[in-house]
Amino acid sequence: MQTAEISRRYIDFFAERGHTVVPSASLVSDDPTLLFTVAGMVPFVPYLTGVVPAPYPRAVDVQKCIRTNDIEEVGKTARHGTFFQMLGNWSFGDYFKEGAIEYAWDLLTRSEADGGLGFAERDLWVTVYETDDEAAALWQKIAGLPAERIQRLGKEDNYWHTGQPGPGGPCSEIYFDRGPKYGRDGGPAVDDNRFTEIWNLVFMQELLSEVRTKTDFDVVGPLPKKNIDTGMGLERVAFIKQGVENMYEIDQVRPVLDRAAEISGRRYGAEHEDDVRMRIIADHVRSSLMLMSDGVTPSNEGRGYILRRLLRRSIRAMRLLGVEGPSFSELFAASRDAMQSAYPEVSRDYAHIEQLALGEEDTFLRTLASGTSILDVAVAKTKQQGSPELAGDTAFLLHDTYGFPIELTLEMADEAGLAVDRTEFDRLMHEQRSRAKADAKSKKKVLADLSVYADFRAKGETVFTGYTELATESSVLGLLVDGQPVARATAGQTAEVILAETALYAESGGQAPDQGRIVGDGFELEVLDVQKPVKGLISHTVKVTSGEVGVGVSATSLVDEHYRRGATQAHSGTHLVHAALRQVLGPNAHQSGSFNKAGYLRLDFGWNKALSAETRSEIEEIANVAVRDNLEVVTRELPLDEAKALGAMALFGEKYGDVVRVVDIGGPWSRELCAGTHVRTSAEVGMVNIIGESSVGATNRRVESLVGLEAFRRFAAERALVNELTSTLKARPEQLVERVGELVTNLKSAEKKIQAFEAKALNDRVPALAERAQRVGEVLLVAEQLDALGSADELRQLALAVRGQLGDRASVVALAAEAGGKPVAVAATSPAARDAGANAGALVKLMATTLGGGGGGKPDFAQGGGTDAAAIPAALEAVRAELGR
Repeated sequence: MQTAEISRRYIDFFAERGHTVVPSASLVSDDPTLLFTVAGMVPFVPYLTGVVPAPYPRAVDVQKCIRTNDIEEVGKTARHGTFFQMLGNWSFGDYFKEGAIEYAWDLLTRSEADGGLGFAERDLWVTVYETDDEAAALWQKIAGLPAERIQRLGKEDNYWHTGQPGPGGPCSEIYFDRGPKYGRDGGPAVDDNRFTEIWNLVFMQELLSEVRTKTDFDVVGPLPKKNIDTGMGLERVAFIKQGVENMYEIDQVRPVLDRAAEISGRRYGAEHEDDVRMRIIADHVRSSLMLMSDGVTPSNEGRGYILRRLLRRSIRAMRLLGVEGPSFSELFAASRDAMQSAYPEVSRDYAHIEQLALGEEDTFLRTLASGTSILDVAVAKTKQQGSPELAGDTAFLLHDTYGFPIELTLEMADEAGLAVDRTEFDRLMHEQRSRAKADAKSKKKVLADLSVYADFRAKGETVFTGYTELATESSVLGLLVDGQPVARATAGQTAEVILAETALYAESGGQAPDQGRIVGDGFELEVLDVQKPVKGLISHTVKVTSGEVGVGVSATSLVDEHYRRGATQAHSGTHLVHAALRQVLGPNAHQSGSFNKAGYLRLDFGWNKALSAETRSEIEEIANVAVRDNLEVVTRELPLDEAKALGAMALFGEKYGDVVRVVDIGGPWSRELCAGTHVRTSAEVGMVNIIGESSVGATNRRVESLVGLEAFRRFAAERALVNELTSTLKARPEQLVERVGELVTNLKSAEKKIQAFEAKALNDRVPALAERAQRVGEVLLVAEQLDALGSADELRQLALAVRGQLGDRASVVALAAEAGGKPVAVAATSPAARDAGANAGALVKLMATTLGGGGGGKPDFAQGGGTDAAAIPAALEAVRAELGR
């Protein structure tokens, strides 16, 4: 039975029994604490916890999931995959244990001819929570299972909760017996390899307060409304029904595995290590395909980093199979063909997905070539030194300079029989992140725990009036201070305010939140931020500037008119630039992200090379022609399918509801799905001034632009600069490029002459320094403090020249000076001196320590520095003492 057929039968079975069919949510989770949708229940958490009222009493879905915490097990076991699909049926205060068990047993054991999955009853076992007598009795009553095939397990296995205070309850898992070939008899309590879990039925019936661990929590009492949450692993059912050994051999995954085998010339099933590599490739390519179809792009952070890791592990596995060149064009095409019947979007968006995948492959193949050489040398040196551990700074260099994920370095080191100094690597990573964050300011106040919004959301959705109004009178539904509900907030406090209606735009769709105020009888609130903490609810973070605000009082939301005008100009300007980009570059220049605020916009788009100045100018002109033509901007709400049929562009990776807002600028010239605020005609954008274009990844570029008054101010500043230059250089504007070019040429010529003079002056000092060499121990030592130099490089050149002047004799040159305001020290040794035991690296470390810093290098030459220039004489004396021992 094909995977898509299993899914269809599941959906049809529950749809015929009154369940609303819910499409899969994106792999990119709405939950701010999660990178991905990691389980089938994630999209339903707001309904299960009661934060958002469930829109239907019962539902059924097939949910896409990504889970990477077991990535090292992928390919090694029968059931570990990063991408997987969960079949689920849900009851929100409707049927409970008996209904869930009846449905599950009926679907599993109903014959294939009658639309079921056709499992033999003798092959099925179940587990229940150790004290759940009700579930055990129902399994005997409904399924007729003998008591020995109903096993009781503890909290670790058969109790479910979110890990937070809220709903929880026992669960019952259904297992399939794969037979004696796969392990011991005795049920899942004895061997969970032979007995494979295929379905979990969760009975949410209790309210939990303190949740300390998976097994340590406090039960307050029964839930007022009991829920059912079930999850059946589609891939697990598929490999059982298809009679194959594991999930990598099912119809949606095996084609990629087979293609990897063909490209590499290896045979699947011939050698264990090769089999694991092929399974990794099959899993990771499919997972990457699905992530990119949901808008994730490779990067060095967050979701993009996970995607990049999957892609790079795939490339690495292909290389271990002997494939040095690119292979993604064939592997991704095979995965697309296997997945498109279940997910048509992978075919529809494939040109963009392929562009991302091939760009990442090309970049990493080049990275591998250079990085692997460095790693090979480091591994050989480490083994030569007899150390079992690769240095942490080497791993950091590979990560920071060559883009090697630490996981890849760990794998490659392990293959060579070495560990990696993770402590040192992590220390260096922490230092780098600390530096990167040193000047960063946190933009937003962290919103409260989502459960506190349940009572507010139960009163209905917040009505946004800001499309047509800049002031809306409403009432205060709730107040939060430090994440806790309060009755009132007073002057000086920062609080969250929930209104029934608001004219203030909450950040979404790339548009920054509105600025403004909330006022009422005796109070005024400055709006700091506006967000949507849960679906359908708008929260205003405010500072109480005067008076006292309380729950239930009347309040008027006031939008800052000037800010809103600038924001609408920027958002409409984003649409203009996007349309111009696609007109100039073609449909593959697809928007992948945006941000706009009053006067400023940035737009990320799929493209793999920099735009020329001429191309940027053309895009800017097309956008400004649209401004000049005063195109009408029309917004309307339509069903999603109707909007797409009209050609409205759904931005790659964005999530939409059943009804969407369509924004037309000049009719079909620019037609996009967008919930942002916009101008009435394109002329109101005022002006588009593209100020930058840069890379944000191997396959993504970013355009930045100013609009409206900000664009004019930029032009005015540039005009003033040109006027100042023309006056200073006594040239007309059109002569500036030539005049500045002449100045640059003259400057470079002067710099070369100065460098020549400085080099001669340095060389003139060499003989005198060499003559002052003194016998210390077994070597001739030149240890001198020099006057301040322009750079450490001059000190290095001088030390090497003095060493050369001393010829074949055993000589050590140790020099120190101030360069750039800080003390710098260098040491150079001749071969004969090294034979006598002198080591430049050790000597520089000694000097640098005395100077209050650090340094090091090779035995023949090393360099360091510090902070205490007054300690230079002591540092040189330390060298004399060390060599004189």
